[in-house]
Amino acid sequence: MEQRKNLAIENFKKGYNCSQAVVCAYCDALGIREEDAFRMAEGFGGGMGRLGETCGAVTGMYMILSLINSKGDLDNPRETKMQTYQSIQALAKEFEAKNKSTICRELKGETGGPVLRSCIGCVEDAAALLDAYLSDMPSKENK
Repeated sequence: MEQRKNLAIENFKKGYNCSQAVVCAYCDALGIREEDAFRMAEGFGGGMGRLGETCGAVTGMYMILSLINSKGDLDNPRETKMQTYQSIQALAKEFEAKNKSTICRELKGETGGPVLRSCIGCVEDAAALLDAYLSDMPSKENK
């Protein structure tokens, strides 16, 4: 699992935005094309299109959690929704406990406070949380 965190960091260093870096690190495990994930996550960097809102790495973590948890049952869309929401809330709480925020501009110190975490640090933390989640649910990764 450590390799996915390292891949997310390498993706960020290659120029992927924070959301793309996280999402693309899990493509092969989830059976999605990296190009599709890259395109899907493009607008989420910088806290949602550089608006400074929810951190893109955190948003990428949410996208991966959704892919892991959702059954994709279009006829029964509520089947897995609550479990997905609970998983997102739990990991968001862990990220916030570690970094004091999930808001990009707060993490970057753009609100007058100190820098709470670098972008690459947010990518690392989001991927580490996903790695821990996946290691607790090994059968989900092969979904």
